[in-house]
Amino acid sequence: MTTSTRRSRVAMVSDVEAERLDLADLLDTLDDHQWQARSLCAGWSVREVVAHLTLADREFTSTMLRLIPARGDFDRVTAEMARERALRYSPGDLVAQLRETAGRPRRFPMSSPLDPLTDILVHGQDIARPLGHERPIPVERARPVLQHVWRSFFYGARKRFTGLRFVATDADWSAGDGPGEVRGPAGDLLLVITGRRAGLTGLTGDGQAEVATRLK
Repeated sequence: MTTSTRRSRVAMVSDVEAERLDLADLLDTLDDHQWQARSLCAGWSVREVVAHLTLADREFTSTMLRLIPARGDFDRVTAEMARERALRYSPGDLVAQLRETAGRPRRFPMSSPLDPLTDILVHGQDIARPLGHERPIPVERARPVLQHVWRSFFYGARKRFTGLRFVATDADWSAGDGPGEVRGPAGDLLLVITGRRAGLTGLTGDGQAEVATRLK
């Protein structure tokens, strides 16, 4: 396998690396209380989300083996592993691990080439927003991830938001059809279609109330 072929396993790998390193810089500024704060990811602390992000290039075999007794419940397995890892490693260790593998072009088997970028963009917001930190998502990174999430069966966005149309106000992206339209920055749209109510504050349109209802 050539170097270029190996790198093709992760789409936009230089963007993934840049996002991971930028998040690591933010994590270096957090105190102990902030590490234990609740993230936007329901039931997860900031520390557990970071631990999850360090799994992106580690423990592939362990993850696959644990899926068997968990009956293929990937969310359950990754949540358990993140919590175990958060207890095993200090915040400093987790940040070092995130930096160490920031640019490695590996992803979990059966995942999409765009899943690593999706993970770091969304989980970066899961961490930053509850702590009052702004981490703008570059539109050139948000647009392909929005399209990926919308089309992905895993996220279920098209089913959840049937009858609604989403339009990015800062990027060339729109999806869905129906009488209700929702408009807003690509970063806020990304949070909403991945199930985060925090993105609602940046949205407008006659479909916003319906979106909020479906996120309950």
